[in-house]
Amino acid sequence: MPSFKIDTSTAVVFVATPPTPKLVSKQTGEIAIDRETGAPLATVGLLVADDGEGNLYQVTVPNTGVPEKLAPGTPVTVVGLKARDWENTFNGQTRHGISFRAVAVTPLGA
Repeated sequence: MPSFKIDTSTAVVFVATPPTPKLVSKQTGEIAIDRETGAPLATVGLLVADDGEGNLYQVTVPNTGVPEKLAPGTPVTVVGLKARDWENTFNGQTRHGISFRAVAVTPLGA
């Protein structure tokens, strides 16, 4: 499926939830791996405010693109943010949504 670039150049972006490992399976605790780089993946909650509207996005980022001690409330820039729609069927139920992926999340001024 195609992905779409998201322009955050005019947005104010803050960390809402700190990075946590992205799991393949909660039962096994297996951490998801980036297919291109082999780096473990993390999920970071970001509050993106633009044009008088704020949204919370759960963004997947390779661990190599997430600095240590990225705390809630930290203003950040997001490098290479993209959105992709997804759909899957499990046990006869179809689910769908939009996933967000970035190359890096860096504190402002870093």
